[in-house]
This record gives sequence, C-alpha cells and structure tokens, in this order.
Amino acid sequence: MEEMRRIAYETVLRACGFASLAIFCVMIGLSFLPRSAFQAGGFLSILMTLVLVVKAWEARTKDHRRTEMWLYLPKESRPPQASAQRTVSTIMRETYLLFALWTATVSIVMWSIALVFSVIGL
Repeated sequence: MEEMRRIAYETVLRACGFASLAIFCVMIGLSFLPRSAFQAGGFLSILMTLVLVVKAWEARTKDHRRTEMWLYLPKESRPPQASAQRTVSTIMRETYLLFALWTATVSIVMWSIALVFSVIGL
C-alpha cells in the first residue's frame, strides 16, 4: 500500500512540476511588471488546482489499469483484481486532492504578493 502511495505521489508530483515550470516561465516573461507576473501566477495556479480537482473527481471511475501509477507498480506489488479498482482510485483521489490543496495555497500566496505590489504601486 505504501509503495502505491509513493508511486502515485511521484506521478502527480512530476505532472505538477511540469505545470509549475510553465507557470514560472510565464511569470519570468512578465517579470518587468511584478504585479502582473504574480497575478498571472496566481491565476494559473488556481487553474492547476481546478485541473487537479477534476482529476480527483474522475479518478473514482477511471479504469485502474489505465493509470500511470498502475503501469509503474511492479506486478508483485499490485493488489488483487477484486479490490484493485477501489484501492487505486482512492489513492489517486487522495493524492490529487493533496496536491490541489498545495497549489491552492501557492495561488493564495501569489495573489497576496500581487496585492502587496498593487498597494505599494508597482
């Protein structure tokens, strides 16, 4: 079970890492306007949060054999077929929601920084 959680964490972390890299590139592109850069970062982070929430919602019904986690899981570590769907969907749902919470927090921080820049006139 712990190996399944670790693999789920790694797969979602990798996807979020690529999305964060894209958000960072947009923010660097707007670095000459700090308030706009952080507003864009906050907006894109909220968008990533919404995508993660949708992925968590669809994890309940997605075929467990078509998940990236299942492909990385060694055959000897896979749960019995009778409980595999429920186990995989629960782990993936929890993992997506954990990352959604983190990205929502990052978004709040970015919007707060944008607010500070707005107040001080940048």
